[in-house]
Amino acid sequence: MSEHNVHTSEHGHEEHAGLSKGKIWKVFGILLLITVIEFIIALIMIPKGLMTQHIGNYVYIVLTLLKAFYIVAYFMHLKYEKLGLQLALTVSFIFIIYFIVLMLIEGGFIFHHSQNF
Repeated sequence: MSEHNVHTSEHGHEEHAGLSKGKIWKVFGILLLITVIEFIIALIMIPKGLMTQHIGNYVYIVLTLLKAFYIVAYFMHLKYEKLGLQLALTVSFIFIIYFIVLMLIEGGFIFHHSQNF
């Protein structure tokens, strides 16, 4: 009755096999570099007139999406999932972004034309 075998080595951590300390530090460095670029744009380039606010906003959006990709791909382990799950999540995300953009465009149109009344 007191014989109780615990085999934790068989638990299975294969899903973490592709994520080594080196890759974690590499992704950390990439995220840090992107954040530094965002700060340079916000604190130096836009205030000194080297980049317009309009272009700066688009650059922020692209850099933020790039950071989101790295976080989801490596720290949430989506990069190591099957292709079907990757496609399902990616296509859903693209449609959500698409509908948000459409709503913003429509909202801007309605706001612009409601100012005339």
